[in-house]
Amino acid sequence: MRQDCILVGAPMDCGKARQGCLMGPDAFRVAGLPGALRDLGVSVHDAGNVTPAPNDLPEHPQLHALPETVGWTEALMGAAEAAMAEGFPIFLGGDHALSMGTVAGVAAHAKAQDRPQFLLWLDAHTDFNTPETTTSGNLHGCPVAYVTGQTGFDAFPGVPVPIPEENVCMMGLRSVDAPERAALDGLPVDLHDMRAIDEHGIAAPLRAFLARVAEAGGALHVSFDVDFLDPSIAPAVGTTVPGGATYREAHLVMEMLHESGLVTSLDLVELNPFLDERGRTASLMVELVASLMGRKIFDRPTRPFVGGFAA
Repeated sequence: MRQDCILVGAPMDCGKARQGCLMGPDAFRVAGLPGALRDLGVSVHDAGNVTPAPNDLPEHPQLHALPETVGWTEALMGAAEAAMAEGFPIFLGGDHALSMGTVAGVAAHAKAQDRPQFLLWLDAHTDFNTPETTTSGNLHGCPVAYVTGQTGFDAFPGVPVPIPEENVCMMGLRSVDAPERAALDGLPVDLHDMRAIDEHGIAAPLRAFLARVAEAGGALHVSFDVDFLDPSIAPAVGTTVPGGATYREAHLVMEMLHESGLVTSLDLVELNPFLDERGRTASLMVELVASLMGRKIFDRPTRPFVGGFAA
């Protein structure tokens, strides 16, 4: 895993109606992400925030903020491909619709390197709706369908290199729409809901997926939605779903990813600081990124707790 990180802010807040994720990139910075990385010997370049590309698309009667989402997708696709050439990009969101651009961009870079792109989706949701199947009109529920080349995205830029469904692994699932279940039925997407994780643990399926990435010589993009985590430890998300990953399960995932040496890029999405409790969720996400980049459990400082939260 490269030790030169490029922070790319994506204050995208148009993938759903509830506002607040545009503050996410600055919250990650204020919570100490650059310093935590530097403490691990990682060089950090903050590339600032991306802005959406302009377009003349009309608003859509059923889809929320379609023109703006398309503009973000186009801009982030280019920004992601460029950042991959410079180091290890960490995309600071922003809602999960940003992954339409980031994942498509990193996959284009992998193709140029003659490597297959793999995707680890850490999320309570599969995000496998399309503009034709979404019942909410919120496009943050569509990125995996887009980057795997499903139909219905005519208004969006063409995906340069669709990711094969068998190269996608989803973990933490516990809220899936009926159209998504129907679309995924029979596809080779590697799906792990919280029931399976409760029964069998999270390490074995992750280890099996990482073995496939390694065997293929693949590049691995990790897309981490705050709602992968249980809301009792990460309340700052607008789509809270009880029963998510615990503190130790989340750290184990990140520790295993670090040990694999396979991760080449990362999304951090759906952090809504307006819903947080004294920066609790942002700080936890920074801790998890540090685990991904090599911090060991023995390296974590013991901090006094004041009023139930780490001081």
